[in-house]
Amino acid sequence: MNPAFLKPVIALVLWTFVMWTWMYATRVPAILRARMRLDPNATRGSQMDELPPRVRWKADNYNHLFEMPTIFYAIALVLAGLGEAHELDVALAWTYVGLRVVHSIWQSTINQIQVRFAIFTVSSLVLFALTLHAAIRLFR
Repeated sequence: MNPAFLKPVIALVLWTFVMWTWMYATRVPAILRARMRLDPNATRGSQMDELPPRVRWKADNYNHLFEMPTIFYAIALVLAGLGEAHELDVALAWTYVGLRVVHSIWQSTINQIQVRFAIFTVSSLVLFALTLHAAIRLFR
């Protein structure tokens, strides 16, 4: 097993915890300020829609870190299991992590959708390239 691919995996997991912390550091005070009574019978997310957008953006991004990054985790573990670490693949893995961090910061602060979508698209293309490299190496 090659640990070179595990470092970006751990980095993205740690970033997810940064977003988790940021989400609750903004959400809890907003709930208290709004004097919201949390209703366990309310439909999922309906009460959180009452919070200001700048508060919701952090939670939205936190949730996004459990979507496409799950593919990244799988591919990085496959590449780590293959043993040999090609510099290009390691660079792609770190590029993906960096783009996800930029995406998180952008979505959580400015959230201009066109730019956010561009960052997401580029990160997805990087992940696709990493996936193709893994497929080629695995099925070769």
